[in-house]
Amino acid sequence: MKLSMDFAALGLYVASFIGYTANLYRDRRWMGRVATLLLILALVAHYYALLERSRVIHAIPYDDLYGSMSLFAWLVGVTYLGLETFHRQRAVGSLVVPFVIIWLAVAMSVAPAAASREPQANGALFALHITIGILAYAAFAISFLLSLIYLIQNRVLRHGKPGLAFWRFPALDVLERMSLSSVWVGLVALVIGTTLGFVWEHRLTHRFAMADPKVLVTLIVLVIYAVYLLIVRAPAWRGARAALLCVCNFAVVLFSYTIVNLYFTSFHRYF
Repeated sequence: MKLSMDFAALGLYVASFIGYTANLYRDRRWMGRVATLLLILALVAHYYALLERSRVIHAIPYDDLYGSMSLFAWLVGVTYLGLETFHRQRAVGSLVVPFVIIWLAVAMSVAPAAASREPQANGALFALHITIGILAYAAFAISFLLSLIYLIQNRVLRHGKPGLAFWRFPALDVLERMSLSSVWVGLVALVIGTTLGFVWEHRLTHRFAMADPKVLVTLIVLVIYAVYLLIVRAPAWRGARAALLCVCNFAVVLFSYTIVNLYFTSFHRYF
């Protein structure tokens, strides 16, 4: 398949990253606005790349590694844009957008030369199940990145000498609120996506495959993020401990998205 729109999206993501980085060193609002505008254009181009692939395989592009990774990268960008708009914080974009760039570049490097076959499992309900599930992973990825920023910023404040760009990042309490917002989005999306999956499976087979390793790990992800939301309210767990826990939780998400999908389940191959 042609990757022209993917390359256009990748170029716009890189331009957006440059804008976000420049905004860290120069106190000019227009730079931040341009960076956000470039990110929006990148997401639009990326959307059309996904749409083109969907038209070829007649389904949401999730049935191969390239399609799944590309959709994940797009949803990370969309989730971040929503958080940026809600919290009015642009500095984090200088670290989130590179994650999208690297992820999409890796996806393009494994892109098949020909279109993948039409998925065996399809339909509107199944597509919604997969899309919302990957949205949950994207939100957890944002919370992971925000938690990393929190830990680095906290360490620099304690032991280092912050530079000019450092002070453009949100305060620690703002980072914590943004991370909590991401976790809430991810947890709600995962509950909805998992529920839709059970409904779709019951309609198709009249049973629930609770023994599927992907289902078991997904339930574990639900539990650990629910526990995170409960204990983060305790004063002893606020701050660096909560951020570290969020980083560890995302390791389980990555395990589910990669190892479990590729080696432990035959149905949930790339989602």
